[in-house]
Amino acid sequence: MSHVPPSDASFDGLADNYDRTRPRYPSALFQHLVGLLPEAGPPTVVDAGAGTGIALEGVLPHLPADAAVHAVDVSADMIRLGRKKFPEVEWHEGTAEQYLSSCAPGSVHVLVAAQSYQWMDRAAYLREAARCLAPGGVCMVIQNNRDHAAGGFAAEYEDLLEELSPGYSRFYRSFDIADELGAAFSHTERRAAEWHQSLTVEEFVTMSSSSTQAQRAVAAVGPVFYARVRDLCARHAKGGSVEIPYLSEAFYAVRPS
Repeated sequence: MSHVPPSDASFDGLADNYDRTRPRYPSALFQHLVGLLPEAGPPTVVDAGAGTGIALEGVLPHLPADAAVHAVDVSADMIRLGRKKFPEVEWHEGTAEQYLSSCAPGSVHVLVAAQSYQWMDRAAYLREAARCLAPGGVCMVIQNNRDHAAGGFAAEYEDLLEELSPGYSRFYRSFDIADELGAAFSHTERRAAEWHQSLTVEEFVTMSSSSTQAQRAVAAVGPVFYARVRDLCARHAKGGSVEIPYLSEAFYAVRPS
């Protein structure tokens, strides 16, 4: 499994914009996650690569009140904002792989990687996940992908990133998550949801600015990138907003009891 880890400061300074404009996840995908758990004692939950806690917004409402929730991220800036949003969660700075290596075998009941799995040393992550999960525990990978196959605005934005962001490809998450999870846990279930996010032009530019791909484009070509993004938005906006089609995918692997 190849991986392209970001530097520890990849998202530092971007947390507020990231949290304000990044898409959330369909609640039903987290509801299904919690429904897979056996009815036992209070669960221990780990959000791996938690960012500002966007996945926590979706999963916490479905957890029992006595759940022990931990979040780990490499960015101190993301953790700063995450702690403000969820002071009841125990936050840890570092990589998910390092954090899980410190967990006792069988001590975790829910392990979530939301929009972070592609940045990890995936083989090491899954090895530690299999060790740390309790029998009946669930390892979940969830991600939002702009549906560039739909054409239009989403496809043209990917064209722009591929043109101006060095090394970027719209297929950078095109690896078989189900196969990788299945190799570690023997069985994986996939669920998906299609939906749209509506953003004003400025909101979209703000969201774009919070991505590593856009930051690389800005480093390469400067303000030309944002000028091109605004031009693209202007050509597709209706009533001052653009519609971004998304495909949310969730993969669930259960450790055998």
